[in-house]
Amino acid sequence: MTAPAPTAALHRADGSPLRVLVVDDEQMLTDLLSMALRMEGWEVRSAGSGFDALAQAREFDPDAMVLDIMMPDLDGMSVLQRLRHAGNDVPVLFLTAKDAVADRVAGLTAGGDDYVTKPFSLEEVVARLRGLMRRAGTAMAEGADPILRVGDLTLNEDSHEVERSGTEIELTATEFELLRFLMRNQRRVVSKAQILDRVWNYDFGGRSSVVELYISYLRKKIDAGREPLIHTVRGVGYMIKAPQ
Repeated sequence: MTAPAPTAALHRADGSPLRVLVVDDEQMLTDLLSMALRMEGWEVRSAGSGFDALAQAREFDPDAMVLDIMMPDLDGMSVLQRLRHAGNDVPVLFLTAKDAVADRVAGLTAGGDDYVTKPFSLEEVVARLRGLMRRAGTAMAEGADPILRVGDLTLNEDSHEVERSGTEIELTATEFELLRFLMRNQRRVVSKAQILDRVWNYDFGGRSSVVELYISYLRKKIDAGREPLIHTVRGVGYMIKAPQ
């Protein structure tokens, strides 16, 4: 594991530190993660079991959770289900030793927001958490730029204006959200399950065709007659990146 590189500080809207709950039954791992997250200026608590995680979530009211799937008493999926059933929509980053697509899809469609597979770098976990909390509207940065850029494509999150090479592109609300999700994760492959969960809030089963349809809509508006930015990674998902 490598230590995270310094980045722009994030905080709550009221200026107070962000709160993160780290849940794993491996004490050494929770200690390492807690140390890395405190270096971001965040307030961190840890839990070593599923039932402890539920108690800490009620008391601590975290802005995000790092949640191991495999635990001895109550697994991460069950913890998440109980949180969601209680109306707690805290963003959750799953830790998993499993690399099967089915396990990743199960975690996302159960209400998880993202995942990392062990072994991972501390820098990756911090980056994923920063992204989760910013997308959830929990985290703010001083002087944050509302403009997302990928090559000659720009998206203004405040005005909802999209341009490519200075030409304005009209998008529907759903197309805009899909493009924003891709651009926030540029050069990272996102699965259909992740897109459905983030853009439509749907479970994965049987609805993947809607993602393919809207990706085709975006391509016609964003890439038609230009060097393509949106790419299909067969069997995995989609990625947006600038030409080399």
